[in-house]
Amino acid sequence: MYLFDFSLQLPITDPTWIFFLVLAIILFAPILLDRLHIPHIIGMILAGVLIGGHGFNILERDSSFELFGKVGLYYIMFLAGLEMDMADFKKNKKKAFVFGLITFTIPTVLGILSNMTILNYGIVTSILLASMFASHTLVSYPIISRYGLSRQKSVNITVGGTAITVILALFVLVIIAGMFKSEVDQLFWFLLIAKIALACFVIIFFFPRIGRWFFRRYQDNVMQFVFVLAMLFLGAGIMELAGLEGILGAFLVGLVFNRLIPHVSPLMNHVEFVGNALFIPYFLIGVGMIIDVKSFFLEGKAFEVAIVMTLVPLISKWIAAFITQKVYRMNANERRIIFGLSSAKVAASLAAVLIGHDIIMNNGERLLNDDVLNGTILMILITTIVSSFVTERASKKIAINNEAQEKVGETKGEENILIPISNPDNIVNLVNLALIIKSPKRKDGLVSLNVVNDHHGSTVKQVQGEKYLEKSAMISAAADVEMHTVSRYDLNIAAGIIHTIKEYNVSDVVIGLHRKINLVDSFWGGTAESLLKGTHRQIMIAKCLMPVNTLRRIIVAVPQKAEYEAGFTKWVNQLCRMGEQLGCRVHFFAHPETLDRLKVLISKKFKGLRSEFSELVDWDDLLLLTGQVNFDHLLVIISARKGSISYDTSFERLPSQLSKYFSNNSLLVVYPDQYGEPQDNVTFSDPRGHNESLNYDKMGQWFYKWFKKN
Repeated sequence: MYLFDFSLQLPITDPTWIFFLVLAIILFAPILLDRLHIPHIIGMILAGVLIGGHGFNILERDSSFELFGKVGLYYIMFLAGLEMDMADFKKNKKKAFVFGLITFTIPTVLGILSNMTILNYGIVTSILLASMFASHTLVSYPIISRYGLSRQKSVNITVGGTAITVILALFVLVIIAGMFKSEVDQLFWFLLIAKIALACFVIIFFFPRIGRWFFRRYQDNVMQFVFVLAMLFLGAGIMELAGLEGILGAFLVGLVFNRLIPHVSPLMNHVEFVGNALFIPYFLIGVGMIIDVKSFFLEGKAFEVAIVMTLVPLISKWIAAFITQKVYRMNANERRIIFGLSSAKVAASLAAVLIGHDIIMNNGERLLNDDVLNGTILMILITTIVSSFVTERASKKIAINNEAQEKVGETKGEENILIPISNPDNIVNLVNLALIIKSPKRKDGLVSLNVVNDHHGSTVKQVQGEKYLEKSAMISAAADVEMHTVSRYDLNIAAGIIHTIKEYNVSDVVIGLHRKINLVDSFWGGTAESLLKGTHRQIMIAKCLMPVNTLRRIIVAVPQKAEYEAGFTKWVNQLCRMGEQLGCRVHFFAHPETLDRLKVLISKKFKGLRSEFSELVDWDDLLLLTGQVNFDHLLVIISARKGSISYDTSFERLPSQLSKYFSNNSLLVVYPDQYGEPQDNVTFSDPRGHNESLNYDKMGQWFYKWFKKN
């Protein structure tokens, strides 16, 4: 009898050790890969080659790899749709559409010709293989972000064209896969189009509505994550029920959930974390276990296929980038950016080759044989390396040449957003609001505060406040943003907030709207009123009746002469940033002169924003917005402190108007920074800063209307 049983047979079949070895590879492989400068995707596939049946035969590709493989494949396509920057796509949609067609057509045509003439493949196999050449994955996009070039025209065109190529490549895959599931005749094509249309309609029309309903009703992070996964596989299942491939459904679900899951939200971080930590690596390792490396050296055909699959996509993508450069008159570095971003083959190529490898034709052969499967790995490896190298060099050159380039969306001074917390019901909404309006370049800059001012039972309140702060920090950490928590005693809450503003150099305060308890209480509450008197920093008073990510439109009411305030550019940037993150339309109502300034500012910095502009000549016309604001809209009121340039006496009636006409709407009242840079200061020679002029104007307008009536 032995104390331990060390008997070990290869391949390992025990589920415990299988899962341990896979996790060990996922854990230690990146450490080794970074030293060897090998992309992680390729490294995971190579690890699968080593441990699989064609390598050292350590693990067998059992049902667990088939299960996780399908989950991982769906997850890759889901993330491709979820991470698609729809704002960038809409910004240059015409140019992106043209580039998408060019970069899909040229590789497809050259691919079909080379596959049929050089490799002697059939027409169907050649078309499917050529579609793999046409699609691309934005593997090198993080390099662009690192150099701050995400708003370059060449980058926006390439990002937009990515959606076109991926969708077209997936449709080719779906059609070819469907051809082998049923007989091809006129009825087949009619049914195929009908099934595609019906399945797409169900996903595009119903899924966003179900998603908004669920996110409004349930805000638990675990429930939201499980719901997203359920919708992902439901979408894939609907496509499979229609006789199509589930990856198209997964991609469409990612696109429709794009607006509901902001890129800076905790939910997005959870989705990416689970996928990158488990599902996708498991899938890639399983892919590697299929690869037979020996075939490269034992069979001349395999090596020939790999060379064609590598050279043809790279050459055709370069030609597409060159044509795009000439058509839109871009420089050589911009062409290199386009080529670098569009040359890597990962997600759609893996999906196509695995599905094509599983299809058995009438002659008993696979639609995409083992040679193509092995060649795909070499294609992914080389194209990924080329993509990273070219993008890195071009980005560095552009960044050097654009030193004088205006930093888009960046506010003056350091950004530190303070979130005073006293009501546990507001914590989630206030933190999420701060995460959306903050600069995406910073992974810190948030401060949560709890002020204790009650000497009786102060210990209990402090413990309670610590729990509130811990909750806010957890929400922020889930979005990969550092939250600094502060708990302090002070004479009153307002004094504690003001002292914290000074100590931590706070630039913005996001606070919840006061809950009116009795008739004596004011609409804003004593704390907010004291803050407005005690600091000139921007104050944002929020009332969120639903989660921020479920809002469908932002209505912004702007007073006359708001463009002369010091904080004008800041709040415009923040609201536009919110609109881009949520993917919703931002509708500005303002005086014609103010609208002109808004249009210029937004056109320079937020070209992809879905914006609308309407006149609001008189602030008394604010009541006209009652017909514009629905229950799922956010009404933003740009107000002003007394004595500021844009202050209007009509602001005195604002509390009663909001409580009477907008009680069932989500609200955000913004008091911008009052004092600014020297060029923003108002002089005696500039009458625009005199509030009396506003009153004279109104009096003149009243006399004009009176004389016109009489």
